[in-house]
Amino acid sequence: MLDRVHRDHQVGTATVYRMATPQHTCPYGIKAIHLLKSAGYRVEDVHLKSREETDRFKEEHGVATTPQVFIGGNRIGGHDDLRRFLGKKVVDPKATSYRPVAVLFALTALMAAAASYAVTGDAFTVRAAEWFIAFLMVALAMLKLQNVEGFATMFLNYDLLAKRWVPYSYIYPYAEALAGVLMVAGALSWLSVPVALFIGTVGAVSVVKAVYVDRRELKCACVGGSSNVPLGFLSLTENLMMIAMAVWMAAMSLGLFGDYAF
Repeated sequence: MLDRVHRDHQVGTATVYRMATPQHTCPYGIKAIHLLKSAGYRVEDVHLKSREETDRFKEEHGVATTPQVFIGGNRIGGHDDLRRFLGKKVVDPKATSYRPVAVLFALTALMAAAASYAVTGDAFTVRAAEWFIAFLMVALAMLKLQNVEGFATMFLNYDLLAKRWVPYSYIYPYAEALAGVLMVAGALSWLSVPVALFIGTVGAVSVVKAVYVDRRELKCACVGGSSNVPLGFLSLTENLMMIAMAVWMAAMSLGLFGDYAF
């Protein structure tokens, strides 16, 4: 059987059975076809045109899902099985990853540089650094606010204030968004500075205690309640940046850096 699969792998023929109805088109079926064609296969694309036809197919072949890929009459499996067959990486949706935060940091930095260039003609300015932190705060708050309940539940695992006063876990993303928006505008520093300083300080202390003192392995709520980002260095960095921004703005308001205005 394996020899036959290997021969057809060399010949390049495959059959994909996928659900395709007016109400639903299987995205993994389309991805499987793309993988096969990219690998040089000739693909027979068989549509399962109703839920009943799909259920009959799954019962006949003893499978729980579609699409199903066959090579040489032998079942390879679904989309993930096909990726393994082709020697490609299969991402574990439950695996921890810093990628969401790293991407967010990179994109907000680029946005800040772009905004600075549009205003001053120079991408690398003090204003760009200020906007980077402010944009980052707004973006992080937006991700949290997509599912406030999920964020609050995860946040309660480690935030010291939220553990003592649960409503703080719901207030936090709104406070972060407010401070970030005001910092982008450079307005109402008397409000944005204390808000950012407070939530940043409580957050930093909470992360240090949970990760570096108690040695707990937790997921960070910083990019929302469904995050697989580990609680640790990047989470602490977010809070320290908020503190630094608040201190900087306070110094600007007090005129400690001459004529420069935020």
